[in-house]
Amino acid sequence: MNQINRFRIIGFLEGSSLLLLLFLAMPLKYWAGLPEVVTVFGSVHGGLFIVYILFTIYTTITVRWHFIWFLSAVIVAFIPFGNFILDKRIRLSFQ
Repeated sequence: MNQINRFRIIGFLEGSSLLLLLFLAMPLKYWAGLPEVVTVFGSVHGGLFIVYILFTIYTTITVRWHFIWFLSAVIVAFIPFGNFILDKRIRLSFQ
């Protein structure tokens, strides 16, 4: 498995954790009165986000990505479904 594929897996995990936080944990907090769900999912997402950013830096250095790829990878981490769109672009560009 090459570095790009490892990056794609981390991106998928981070993007999925954001979606679970936004569309599962947050509604459970406000509609079902379960704030502890956000605590758990938020902690998992925060950890995955840190790993994702570190992996983005590492991938940029090892693959010698152009700065635009690095910047795109950081920006999409804040947009729901953004990692999946970037993943498709990476798949088309690097494989």
